[in-house]
Amino acid sequence: MNFQQLEYIIAVERHKHFVKAAESCFITQPTLSMMIQKLEDELGIVIFDRSRQPVKATPDGKIIIEKAKKVLSEIEEIKHFTQSLRGELKGELKIGIIPTLAPYLLPGFLKKFTDKYPLINVKISELTTDLITDKLKEGSLDIGIAATPINDSHITERPLFREEFFVYASKGEKVLNKKYLLAEDIDVNHLLLLEEGHCLRSQIINLCELRKKDLQHSNLEYEAGSIESLIKMVDMNGGITILPELAALSLDKKQKLNLRPFKLPVPVREISIITYKHFFKTKIMDAIKNEIIKENYNLVTKKKKNEVMPI
Repeated sequence: MNFQQLEYIIAVERHKHFVKAAESCFITQPTLSMMIQKLEDELGIVIFDRSRQPVKATPDGKIIIEKAKKVLSEIEEIKHFTQSLRGELKGELKIGIIPTLAPYLLPGFLKKFTDKYPLINVKISELTTDLITDKLKEGSLDIGIAATPINDSHITERPLFREEFFVYASKGEKVLNKKYLLAEDIDVNHLLLLEEGHCLRSQIINLCELRKKDLQHSNLEYEAGSIESLIKMVDMNGGITILPELAALSLDKKQKLNLRPFKLPVPVREISIITYKHFFKTKIMDAIKNEIIKENYNLVTKKKKNEVMPI
């Protein structure tokens, strides 16, 4: 058994395909298949069910692959530990971040981070929470930045801050007549939401206790792909939407007149760095966590526990 064989079985598990796994490892498919076969012979078990497409790990194979990930993770951890002893922070950091956070969080800290740590190569992808957790588990992402809790035993959550929710409404909406709002003040028939797949959509539905039976018939149904689209729809066509705090802070002076806060305890979402349980780049993660918290210090310290209501 050698480390390469462990890398090969992890690649097959990730790609669910021997040819694609071989390409990702820069070897030929026959070589990869031969090396995995040798490992199976040595262990006396079948790791992959080759009769199925896409290729699937056997029950015993899943256990072996999980242990292989842990072994390789610990090897990488030793490398990063020795780098940190020499005062070095370098390497690659692949980040997945939810789209409702990326345009408002990244510009504030990212350039400062890359300037401060020029030997860290940062790669960022905007993805839904489900895709982020899948990619963390398969090893194609190092960390995620997402709304939590996720309630997955394989994922570790490290809270960064909480951001409030605000109501954003067009002129003429009754909610603008109040200084502070309750969820029941919102006319759900005027409420614009993100499309399915965004965790923010689920949070808003929970907040407003939105059910299809509450909705009246409308000749327009619109589900946006981004917060910016929601804002523009409210500005141009009327209606109501609910914005997380960083998005609300990005509004211009005129738009902010159409914002209303909630009454205490205010609804909030928790934003965290999430990692797979075998994550090893802890020094780099701590560095990026510190930069994010420093940049968003007001969000970290603003509200007491009894003044917020996580959703």
